[in-house]
Amino acid sequence: MRRVQDARRGRWHNRWVKIGLVGLPQSGKTTLFNLLTGSQVPTSRHDTGRVELHAGIARVPDARVDRLAALFRPEKTTYAAFEVVDLAGIAKGERKGLEAKEFRGADALLHVVRAFGDEVLGAADPRRDIVDLETELILADLEVVERRLERLEASLGKRRTDGDAREQELLRRVKAHLERERSLRALDLPADEAKTVRGFTFLSAKPILHCLNLDEKSIAEGERVVEAFGLGEIAARRHTRVGWVSAVIEAEVAQLTGEAQEAFLTDLGLREPAIRRVLRDCYALLGLVSFFTVGEDEVRAWSVPAGTRAQDAAGTVHSDMARGFIRAEVTRFDELIAAGSLAETRTRGQLRLEGKDYIVHDGEICHFRFNVAK
Repeated sequence: MRRVQDARRGRWHNRWVKIGLVGLPQSGKTTLFNLLTGSQVPTSRHDTGRVELHAGIARVPDARVDRLAALFRPEKTTYAAFEVVDLAGIAKGERKGLEAKEFRGADALLHVVRAFGDEVLGAADPRRDIVDLETELILADLEVVERRLERLEASLGKRRTDGDAREQELLRRVKAHLERERSLRALDLPADEAKTVRGFTFLSAKPILHCLNLDEKSIAEGERVVEAFGLGEIAARRHTRVGWVSAVIEAEVAQLTGEAQEAFLTDLGLREPAIRRVLRDCYALLGLVSFFTVGEDEVRAWSVPAGTRAQDAAGTVHSDMARGFIRAEVTRFDELIAAGSLAETRTRGQLRLEGKDYIVHDGEICHFRFNVAK
């Protein structure tokens, strides 16, 4: 989803990163979706074989935003956020839902994996379920490749062009890779070919977080899920992470606040609601960092890829800021909190002026100077 508000010149931007929530039926996926987004989607509606999508917004908790809001007392406080798209459970051999445009447009996948026993489904086997889901993603991508190759063959038979010939050769290599039952995350390509491949929104190329959904008695072993379920090889794959949550327990945690919630978490041996860690895992998976803009009107966290230049970071706030970029005033979060105000950081020499090629780091507070000629 892209929310854009037109201004007199340029645009205010807020393109939320999109996470595609996927899993086998009865993995607890929709329960997690409700917890992440505050929605109330009935889980019974997501029967296998039905192409049904739900979308919601998950706010990323950040104690730094809370501290900055307490310091500036703004009219509005805005956290970083993900758009979460929930797809009906994908049973083995049923891939129709994977063709949904909204789902294929996701920046990363969050795979909810059943790690609890069930009277009907039997004992949990996370490794088997991960392999099954990955196989469906690979087969869905293979179908896309085969359809495109058929069209290219017909087109080349009528009139040969260098562009079509290069694309055909590339897709033949992609097809061979997929036929070896390997995801496209493991495929190394030159920059120009990688750009072409991205245009197909292949599912097995997207970064993926396999999130094991534990029962209450297994929570204490949460930090050891990789070892406990033999997922070391999977966790070591490119653009892949393995995490955990207990959706049943998180639903109880969500009903509590303040001291009652803290006491409940302490009894479970948890430092914080696991949902927060899931969101941080998604952030890390995508290689994102947060910078902040502050003031009496709003304190806000902005998400950008690690390595983003100051001019490009300014463009995430407003296109005019990038177009007329002059300098960025930058200070670190800890410096600002210690100083107590931007004026004091300036007095202390901690408010730096940086140029357009400066790399914005996680946790920095940025104010962008710009001038756009009329």
